[in-house]
Amino acid sequence: MIEQIFNPESSRNFQLFLSPGHLTFLVIFLLSVIWLFTHRNKPYMRRIRWVFFAALVLSEISLLTWTLYFDRWDIMYNLPLQLCTINLLLSAYMLLMKSYRVFEIIYFFGIGGALQALLTPDLFYTFPHFRFFHFFIAHIVIILAILYMIWVNKFHVTWISAIKSFVILNIFAFFVFWVNQAIGSNYMFLARKPSGQSILDWLGPYPWYILSLEAIAILMFALLYLPFYIKKLLYKDV
Repeated sequence: MIEQIFNPESSRNFQLFLSPGHLTFLVIFLLSVIWLFTHRNKPYMRRIRWVFFAALVLSEISLLTWTLYFDRWDIMYNLPLQLCTINLLLSAYMLLMKSYRVFEIIYFFGIGGALQALLTPDLFYTFPHFRFFHFFIAHIVIILAILYMIWVNKFHVTWISAIKSFVILNIFAFFVFWVNQAIGSNYMFLARKPSGQSILDWLGPYPWYILSLEAIAILMFALLYLPFYIKKLLYKDV
């Protein structure tokens, strides 16, 4: 059983939406969001911040340990340049420092990126592999950490936040694009589409799907700002 969980060559048959494990974790994600919202005003929620922080840090340490132990660390795949790895590190810092400056940036591409990863994972490993659990737990906690700052710490964003986030996302992408060109990697999927099923399959060939991603990002940012805009309209005269 231990061999099956950690062996890099085992459990490599993940199927999008057809995997019971995938559907199970999507349900767990929805239930955890509901739990966080309904318990947001409980006194003990102040301590949950440290649970999320520990989960993010340990997930990254465990992945690094796994890649090194099985001699799987590769500059082509394991630099912290995937969007969700960037989100994870920024989320951990946000929780540690209660940083609004980081929150208003990663609220947009953090939730958008992690949600897309949960729905269409670039993942080969399925239940009960370590990488399967690592992938879903890390992405779920990224979203929970951001929602925590809204519901417990009462953080909010503005349309200026959305612009900042979009600009910083593109600065990240510009840097990562040239890293990809230099070493032949595919961080942030800016060099080619992922080999597994993803939303990119519907966005045209390279490099045009990158422009489609920009349009989707703008739409996603607008939708994510909408709840705050509606709240502002409803309470502006209160």
